[in-house]
Amino acid sequence: MATTRRDFLRISAATVAASAIRNARPLLAAAPGIRAWTTSKAKRFEAIQVGGWQSRTSGRLEDIAIDPSVQYQQILGFGAAMTDASCTLLRAMGDHERQGLLEELFGSEGLRFSVARTCIGSSDYSAHLYSFDDSPTPDPQLEHFDIGHDRGCILPSLRAARELNPELFLFSSPWSPPGWMKTGGSMLGGSMRKSFFRPYAQYLVRFLQAYKQEGVEINAITVQNEVDTDQDGRMPAALWGQEYETEFVTRYLGPALRDAGLGTKIWILDHNYNLWGRAMDELSDPDLNKYVDGVAWHGYAGKPEAMSRVKEAFPEKNCYWTEGGPDITDANYTTDWVKWSRDFSGILRNWARCIVAWNVLLDDSGRPNIGPFHCGGLVTLNSTSKQLTRSGQYWALAHYSKVIGRGARMLASHGDLPGIDHVAFQNPDGTQGVIITNAGEQTQVRLDWGGQSLDLALEPASITTLLW
Repeated sequence: MATTRRDFLRISAATVAASAIRNARPLLAAAPGIRAWTTSKAKRFEAIQVGGWQSRTSGRLEDIAIDPSVQYQQILGFGAAMTDASCTLLRAMGDHERQGLLEELFGSEGLRFSVARTCIGSSDYSAHLYSFDDSPTPDPQLEHFDIGHDRGCILPSLRAARELNPELFLFSSPWSPPGWMKTGGSMLGGSMRKSFFRPYAQYLVRFLQAYKQEGVEINAITVQNEVDTDQDGRMPAALWGQEYETEFVTRYLGPALRDAGLGTKIWILDHNYNLWGRAMDELSDPDLNKYVDGVAWHGYAGKPEAMSRVKEAFPEKNCYWTEGGPDITDANYTTDWVKWSRDFSGILRNWARCIVAWNVLLDDSGRPNIGPFHCGGLVTLNSTSKQLTRSGQYWALAHYSKVIGRGARMLASHGDLPGIDHVAFQNPDGTQGVIITNAGEQTQVRLDWGGQSLDLALEPASITTLLW
């Protein structure tokens, strides 16, 4: 952590305790002492034995020092996107198999996912192209508005996930407005027409209201997935210039949500780190600022330190990491947990309150898919054998989602070791922990915490989580 980050936010333990989330879901640290888990070549989030804390007797500097007096952002949670593609595959599974996978992802004994992303209309990971108002001619009164498509598999899947975790936080992103609102008249590429800002704000309000009537409340919304590209017209996408997004939020979406009595949060950008300057400019507009809760970030271009730049300039605004997923054609799809855990460490060390993977489930060809990309699911369903395969991203995410609870605070941890990344945290129930990623050969590190130390052996290419 940079000095500016270390000094930026210091919150006392008493303050954290006072603001802890009530009735937090039980964590894995029910037993006394230190619990530990490792993912490595031969292990997948496997419990391991470690020693206990010992009083420091030497004067040597510790390899990794945890400082619980310096605390950062409060965690919202971890999860993945429940796209049309993912939900289509879920509904096609047998009842027993589907329930088992949902429990593995959202249940208290599984990954304990507490955040999920949904799509407003089709994304590139859909069975077919659709919006909620597919009128052949402009329909500013939204007479053809209908969420009927989502009643088939998306809404039942979201209800089932929330039954397993009633605290599930849902946010939704549009890949494209209805085609008649755009240049070119298609959901594929193009840009938003300013003349349809007002009906589009009402379109989003109608979506939120219709979902709520179906028993699925959406907690936050982004203006547009990846505002700065139309993907060359190869998939549902829309360009939103900075001035357009600012005016839309300020004059239309913000007031529309307010007037409808909806408490849905607004997140801007929903795109890559390298657009941090755009986020700064938009938040500098006081009329937009008052409606916006935070910035949604993707990690495909740029560096996560961009989130810290925005956070330091606008400390009252939140950072949310909302998309990133594996490539199904990558030979390391099932074993790249170190890559993902190093990414997650950087994300959490730069103020992100959540980490949300891309498609929760796809088949072994990365389908259903109407777009040009070769993404893999967090979990893959073999289209022939129906066997499930967990990605390296899945195993990396387990080391975070299973032990860091909602309302946890990230803690300062220091120690610049080659090939090693680390993040520390404190849960609302008082448990603390550290996640250490070792990208190199087998090594040993010494942890320092509260005047005590612990020697820990790290396997090659491994993730190790400790909780006490």
